[in-house]
Amino acid sequence: MMKHHARKILLMLKIVSNSTPIIHLAKMNHLWLLKDYFHNIIIPEMVYQECIVEGYQRDEIQLIKQADFLNIVAVKNTNMVKLLKADLDAGEAEAIALAKEINSDWILLDDSDARVKARLLELKITGTAGILLRARLDHKIPSLKNALENLKKTGFRICETLVSRLLKEAQESITT
Repeated sequence: MMKHHARKILLMLKIVSNSTPIIHLAKMNHLWLLKDYFHNIIIPEMVYQECIVEGYQRDEIQLIKQADFLNIVAVKNTNMVKLLKADLDAGEAEAIALAKEINSDWILLDDSDARVKARLLELKITGTAGILLRARLDHKIPSLKNALENLKKTGFRICETLVSRLLKEAQESITT
């Protein structure tokens, strides 16, 4: 009963995402995790551009196009976007500005510089690796180690220190 209640609460959260979690989870054929955990993901227009328009030749484009849980919202605070773009790419800047603007519960970001900016704005952050960890802890995927290896094959960069920490938290061996 408690688990069902917790799931309902997750479905009501406001979640904003940058393009990286969407693209890499789609490349792994794990985009369903975002819908399963959050039901609805809000993305700014530039993230849509990065995922769909700029990525039109990528294999995973159809999965992303069919993701009915991705909702595009225009950022109103263009001044914040301009400030953030001094240090970040346009998608990250818009995602952070939108998350702040709508008072999101979580923002999905992977880039370390973007995460620093989001923390300064007191946003709650998770990313692709955090979603995969949660999926392993919830028994939605059989192995975090294999998922992280597959994530790396998509071109995702992750340091071995973080991999070790995640595997330890998932109670998986590094060598297994």
